[in-house]
Amino acid sequence: MATESQGDGGHGPLYQFTVEKFVDINIGGLELHITNAALWMFAATILVIAFTTLFVGKRAMVPGRMQSLVEVTYEFIANMIRDNVGSDGRAYFPFVFTLFMFILACNMLGMLPYSFTVTSQIVVTFGLAFVVFIGVTIIGFMKHGIGFFGFFLPTGVPGFLAPLVIPIEVLSYLIRPVSLGLRLFANLTAGHTMLKVFAGFIAPLGAFYIIPGAIPMAAVVGLTILEFAIAFLQAYVFAVLSCIYLHDALEMH
Repeated sequence: MATESQGDGGHGPLYQFTVEKFVDINIGGLELHITNAALWMFAATILVIAFTTLFVGKRAMVPGRMQSLVEVTYEFIANMIRDNVGSDGRAYFPFVFTLFMFILACNMLGMLPYSFTVTSQIVVTFGLAFVVFIGVTIIGFMKHGIGFFGFFLPTGVPGFLAPLVIPIEVLSYLIRPVSLGLRLFANLTAGHTMLKVFAGFIAPLGAFYIIPGAIPMAAVVGLTILEFAIAFLQAYVFAVLSCIYLHDALEMH
């Protein structure tokens, strides 16, 4: 996504978002590449699987710390679905849980030194958003059939306003995946860029005096703590909005 900076040896603030090929695969003229993005998505998937299976394998009567953490996470997502979707949302718990955990794992892994932040790639965040959008739309038509089009004309709107309201509602509906994907991408990209910028001041300023170098160091520490909070918050917001969209498809209001 990002290009190399020409003024600092190709390691500017945006260099961290560069997708790099590790393995080239050619199948019948079709070029497939294993990139750093693919490897870190695979790592996030393995991490989620390990978190949700290994630590609850024994299912102890008195759970340990990790089993308790898994159970709290399950209950957290279950409450999210119950509050935002209702009782009908229980059937979609596996999807929402997987979506939340995958985004959270990608966000948290991106905080490791020399790692790659998958959710800083707009193609990834838009891909996740479109999966939610298409899935919710299919669910809406499966439950309501052709009546799902009534979603674009809210109850109580006078008929003479329909030509104005319907295009607005349709546009608002179609913009959902854009706003959903863009929000996650923008927050992760902006946060990591700021971290890189402030970290770049530490060595130059610290080479002269300790105090000037300590200022950007303190900023980096503060931003790192904030980024961990944002990593969780953005996964939560993505999952909550997905639940809200699911509720709209099921209840049409």
